[in-house]
Amino acid sequence: MNESDKIAVVLLSGGLDSMVTAALAREQGYRLHALTIDYGQRHSRELQSAKAIAERLGVERHVLLPLDLRRFGASALTADIDVPKTGVGDDIPVTYVPARNLLFLALTTAFAESSGSSDIFIGVNALDYSGYPDCRPEFIASFAETARLGTKQGVEGHPFTIHTPLQHMSKADIARECHRLGLDPAWSWSCYDPTPEGLACGLCDSCRLRIRGFEEAGLEDSTRYAQLPD
Repeated sequence: MNESDKIAVVLLSGGLDSMVTAALAREQGYRLHALTIDYGQRHSRELQSAKAIAERLGVERHVLLPLDLRRFGASALTADIDVPKTGVGDDIPVTYVPARNLLFLALTTAFAESSGSSDIFIGVNALDYSGYPDCRPEFIASFAETARLGTKQGVEGHPFTIHTPLQHMSKADIARECHRLGLDPAWSWSCYDPTPEGLACGLCDSCRLRIRGFEEAGLEDSTRYAQLPD
């Protein structure tokens, strides 16, 4: 099989990291299939971004899958809990959604197997992960082994490769890749708590990490923010 015949399945949230990850997969010559999960997140604005990114990157098959994690709650993204705006801490934040990447990778693996793909791309990042345990390299490695043991494709000798091209990049590195790849940052959406006017809040953990990344890279973020952190 030629590289140009290979399909990469991308977990496309609509955020900056997933956009850059999808573009990197395309740059490597893969045809793109993408899975976006509508899990009841309060920042549903990112679903619009995922659709726009998929169109701009020439995704051949884009599935928007509903999964109502608001039924579980227990996160500021899926329950009526305030999103913190005071700065990025070292502890696992209240914006952590229980087992989210575990669920999402399982669904992406099912999508990949149905697409005839062995290559899964996910934009997890271990350096700026803001305390999320399901972005760590050991979790990704463990899940890859679980997928090998628990799928028809895996037990028949065609295991999945989980590509994490941003794993050891800083947010500044990711901003530089966004620029190098010719992507407009405003295509993506990172804010956890958009304003009623549709602006990124500028103060949640995700906004702070993104703003700092572009500042450290010396690049402009074309996203419109309601305010910038001090």
